[in-house]
Amino acid sequence: MDIILVPGLWLDADSWTPVLEPLREAGHTPRPLTLPGVGAPSSGSADLRLDDWIAAVVAAVDEAQGDVVLVGHSGGGNVIWGAVDARPDRVRRAVFVDTVPPPNGSGISEFPVVDGVIPFPGWDFFDASDVEDLDAPTREAAARAAQSVPARIPTDPIALADPRRYDVPATLLMGSLTQPELEGYLEQWGSYGDEYRGIRDAEVVRIGSGHWPQYSAPERLAELLVAAVR
Repeated sequence: MDIILVPGLWLDADSWTPVLEPLREAGHTPRPLTLPGVGAPSSGSADLRLDDWIAAVVAAVDEAQGDVVLVGHSGGGNVIWGAVDARPDRVRRAVFVDTVPPPNGSGISEFPVVDGVIPFPGWDFFDASDVEDLDAPTREAAARAAQSVPARIPTDPIALADPRRYDVPATLLMGSLTQPELEGYLEQWGSYGDEYRGIRDAEVVRIGSGHWPQYSAPERLAELLVAAVR
């Protein structure tokens, strides 16, 4: 199975390196992506929109020989869900890493724009529970590798139109939440809960990590990705 790995904001294809070999050993072909405009100045990225990121993933799906599995970390979850909507007949499963399927019209989040791009805001920007399992050397290395993202991407509303996306099985690998805990939160999140409940085959699995398990718990993440693809 081709497994297309979509990073979250500020990350590139290299962020998936810790999980690639276990996926290959399980017989799969991992295809980590770097999305358009990551690390580019505003002069080369100002016009990029979320649709451009989704189109890059759709192109990777179209290049594959058969059906694929899409994996999206954090903001990459919005990207893969848009690709599922565009190619519901080609995606065998969508795997969300510490994020949830977004409803139509929603964005990723808002972050400070500096010089026309959104740089990595630093670890203090995030909740303590998201980063508490990242030791100092890991934080330093990840921060050095982080790259800016185009200014419009995080706030761009996703456009979803094909109800067949609900037929694609989904696995939600949550850092710290169990399925009952996540579903309890989603009950309070309006359209996010509606989108999740619309999926006919959805499972939630707790990783036991913060928000960046590819850095803090790569062996566990790889194990769960293999299990999700099954």
